[in-house]
Amino acid sequence: MMRMSSLHTNLIQLYLPLIGWAGFGWLCGFLLPKTAPLYLGQFLFWLGVPIGIIAFLRRADLSGAIWIAPVTAWVAILLGAGLAWLYLNHLPSLPGSSALQAKPRQGSFLLSAMVGNTGYLGYPVTLALVGQKYFAWALFYDLLGSALGAYGLGVLLAAQFGAGEQSRWRLVQAILKNPALWSFAIGLLYRNLPLPVPLEQGLQGFAWSTIALSLVLIGMRLSQLTSWSNLRPSVISLSIKMIGVPLLLGLGLLLLGVKGAPHLVIVLQMAMPPAFATLVLAEVYDLDRDLAVTTLAIGSLGLLATLPLWLWLFGNT
Repeated sequence: MMRMSSLHTNLIQLYLPLIGWAGFGWLCGFLLPKTAPLYLGQFLFWLGVPIGIIAFLRRADLSGAIWIAPVTAWVAILLGAGLAWLYLNHLPSLPGSSALQAKPRQGSFLLSAMVGNTGYLGYPVTLALVGQKYFAWALFYDLLGSALGAYGLGVLLAAQFGAGEQSRWRLVQAILKNPALWSFAIGLLYRNLPLPVPLEQGLQGFAWSTIALSLVLIGMRLSQLTSWSNLRPSVISLSIKMIGVPLLLGLGLLLLGVKGAPHLVIVLQMAMPPAFATLVLAEVYDLDRDLAVTTLAIGSLGLLATLPLWLWLFGNT
């Protein structure tokens, strides 16, 4: 495991591009047409991220009990949903109860406590703080955990609490058509295929550029979030998602003997702010969009404050 001083150095090196690229994207969100994030998102979804996954898998270490990552992801999803549900069922005796009486608001509250932005944001954080060697742990967590959780259990909850009429089968098809899952399988099959040096270097360069573009996209999307209402329920949901769940499961993994860089990768993935998929589901199923927007914005900014906490707690395990 890296020394704490090395991790802190990496944290500083992470904040520079994290704030820089996201800030650049935030400015672009005001200067460019409103459709620009859509086109950039489509490029990253269909081409950038899938190629990046293939490239990073070529240098990732797949040894060890890597299956722990997706299993922990599902435990984290269920624990977040369970704690949020527990809070909702004790509304009469807890502060802020009047803000979460409507079912659509409860649906957004539950989703925000469950699924994190482990792809567009979790990937660059993991690469910067832990390195490319253990990137596969983040991939397994995201693709076999967060992605399936968002469009699996997340869809069921959204349909239960919302008023939308969107076909569930269409969202199941969206999972099957997800190019990241296909590129994940291709990357695993051909990760040891020799490539000419220029092609390998070009592939790696393209992969790192997609990380920067992902941060730009996050900034552009944040620039379009205009609602900052619903502060109290947002803070409660984020406390469950970004502090309670990673703290409990981080300590639990240590007790089970999961240590070192893999442990830190999993904790970092668990500690990510809510995924943009929560906003997508809120819009599709007519949940509380304002609450979803506020939670996304506060969570994305709050990540800058919570990352040092996880390095302090688990950076030397």
